[in-house]
Amino acid sequence: MTRVQVRRELLEWASERAGKSIDALAQKFHALDRWLTGETGPTVKQLEDFAKATRTPFGYFFLERPPVEETPIPDFRTVGSERVGHLSPDLLDTIYLCQQRQDWYRQSALLQGDEPLGFVGSASADSDIVSTAAEIRRAIGFDLDGRKEARTFEDALRLMLDAADHAGVLVMVSGVVGHNTHRKLDTAEFRGFVLADDLAPLIFINGTDTKSGQMFTLAHELAHLWIGASGLFDSTPATPPPPHAAGEKWCNAVAAEVLVPLEDFRRNYRRTAEANDEMRRLGRHYKVSTLVILRRMLDAGGLTRGEFQSEFDEELERLKAVLAKQRQSGGGDYYLTTKARVSERFARAVLAATWEGRSTFTEAFRLLGCRNVSTLERLGAELGMTDYLRGGAV
Repeated sequence: MTRVQVRRELLEWASERAGKSIDALAQKFHALDRWLTGETGPTVKQLEDFAKATRTPFGYFFLERPPVEETPIPDFRTVGSERVGHLSPDLLDTIYLCQQRQDWYRQSALLQGDEPLGFVGSASADSDIVSTAAEIRRAIGFDLDGRKEARTFEDALRLMLDAADHAGVLVMVSGVVGHNTHRKLDTAEFRGFVLADDLAPLIFINGTDTKSGQMFTLAHELAHLWIGASGLFDSTPATPPPPHAAGEKWCNAVAAEVLVPLEDFRRNYRRTAEANDEMRRLGRHYKVSTLVILRRMLDAGGLTRGEFQSEFDEELERLKAVLAKQRQSGGGDYYLTTKARVSERFARAVLAATWEGRSTFTEAFRLLGCRNVSTLERLGAELGMTDYLRGGAV
C-alpha cells in the first residue's frame, strides 16, 4: 500500500486554517499522531479525505512549506481593536466565487455596452454624512415612506434588496458556500463584503445573520460603494473603527443615517419613555435592528456612552439567541433561495446570455449552481422570463 510522507507543518497548517483542532481531527483520522511524527504517512485516499475534512486543496500537501494565502480583498474585521487573523476556507471560497461571478458580469456588461454607474466612488470618507445618506436613499429608491408599508423586517429587507438590485448592484445573500448546505457561513467570522466596480458592483451578505442585521450590513456596504472601496467587514452600529480602516466610522455613520435619518428620529424619539420599550417601538417603526435604534439614541443625546454600551451588550446577547433559533430552521423554496444567493440581476443576465448563445449552458450551471436545463428554465420562469426564453436562441 503506497503511503505519502507529508510534512508536519503542512498538516498543522491545514488543521488551523480549517479551524479544527488536532485532537478533533484525530477522532476521525486515528493515525494522525503518527503522521505528525513521521512514523508513517497517510495513503493517498486517507490524504484526500483529510484534505476534504480541512477544506484544503490536495496539492498543498506536497509543498515544502505552508503557502502564504493573501486575503483577496482588504480585511477590515476586528475583535476589539485587533485585526482578525486568517480567513477560513469557507469564507475564501465564497469570496473567490463572487469574484468569478463579478468578472463574468463585468465582461457581459462591457459587451452589452452598459454605462458605468456614476455613484460608485462618487463620495469620500470626508463627504457630508447626511447628504451622502440622502443620495444613497435616492439612488436606490429606498425611502422612509415606502418602508412604512412593509409589515415585517423581512419585507423591509426584501424592499431594500430589490431597490439595490434595480439600481444596478449585484446583492447576494447566502448562509452557505455556493449551494453547499453542508458548508455554513458564520457571522462570528464576517457579516458581509463588497467588491467595488463601476460596472458590476457586488455586495455579499452573510445570510445567517438576523434580517435586521442584514439590512445594516447592506447599508454599510452601500456606503463603501459610494467611496469605491472593496473590503471584508464585520460591522455593527457599535463597532469601533480599527486603526487600519479610517473610513469605517464614516461608513457606519452613513449606514445609520440611511436607515434612520437623525432629524426624523428626533421627531419620533420619546426621551422620557423607558429605553428598552422605546428601542423596540422605534425598531418596529423604522423596520431596523434595535441595535441601530440604540445607536441613534446615543447620537440624539438620549443615552450616555456608558448607558449605550450596557444596553447594546444586553441587546446583542438577546439577538444572538434569536439568531441561534433562526439557524435551526432550514428548507425553503429552492428557486427563491437561488435568486437570493446569486441576485436576480445576475441570474437574469446569465440566463439571457445563455439563451442568446453568448454563454454556454455549462457556464450557466457553474455560475448559478444549477444542474440541468430544466432547472434553468424553471428559474427563468420564476424570474418572469418565460416568454423571453421561449423566443431566445438555444
